[in-house]
Amino acid sequence: MTQIIEHFSEISANYDAAFVDLWGCIHNGITAHPAAVQAMQDFRASGGVVVLVTNSPRPRDSVATQIAGMGVPDDAYDVIATSGDSARSAMCRGVVGEKIWFMGESPRDDDFFKPLTIIKEPANIQQVPLVQAEGIVCCGPFDPMAEPDINRPEFLYAKEKGLKLLCANPDIVVDRGETREWCAGALAALYTEMGGESLYFGKPHPPIYDLARRRLASLGKSISDDRIICIGDGIITDIAGALSEDLDSLFISGGLASAETKTDRQPDPDALSAYLDAEKMVVTFTIGHLR
Repeated sequence: MTQIIEHFSEISANYDAAFVDLWGCIHNGITAHPAAVQAMQDFRASGGVVVLVTNSPRPRDSVATQIAGMGVPDDAYDVIATSGDSARSAMCRGVVGEKIWFMGESPRDDDFFKPLTIIKEPANIQQVPLVQAEGIVCCGPFDPMAEPDINRPEFLYAKEKGLKLLCANPDIVVDRGETREWCAGALAALYTEMGGESLYFGKPHPPIYDLARRRLASLGKSISDDRIICIGDGIITDIAGALSEDLDSLFISGGLASAETKTDRQPDPDALSAYLDAEKMVVTFTIGHLR
């Protein structure tokens, strides 16, 4: 059974680093959560390292600019690891070919195609219509409010051609304020269900945790896994990823699962237990909202 805590400070001394989700934890897609920001500032002031580990399909500098506009200050974190950076690196190595059909929102997702200087002799990536494509790069739906099923005709054609889909954001949904939107993970799941092959680079899959650890190392930090905690509201991304990496977790029940866990300030213990049992997920700690 998970341990419900009131404040991160109750357990923070047990950890030297935190891999912290952004959307649903630090902000709601529109504005920062002040208590969460303060909790991370306090953790850093006590010597902890905060790595923002996000399934955003954007490069980390673009995410830094975005969250600054939401009110997340620089002193609330040390470094950022994004699903976008991990996926961009794979794309530039040619894992889905050079001629790609791109799914996403323009101009919001255009940063995904910024040059990557860390890749020597990158693939010559070209955006082309689906009929000319060697693979698919998916940062998200063209319309985040539209049901994923509208993509079935294109996906059926792509599957028949044997195209691989690179998913730059494994999240299924996010809540932008009070509005729930579909993400790239929903499209990748549909493509896989239809018999296509989807490649994932964000939580809960290994590449983004490898990137997060390398970002830690870039700070000159050598921290063992038993001193790292993963914080997030996504049970099939943040928590599943923590389990697969054998890392402790702090589940934010007031995010995506607020209704299922009956979370106001804190979750209802019985509802939380029933939810975790139904998801077959083991969580080290739970809190209603990061604070």
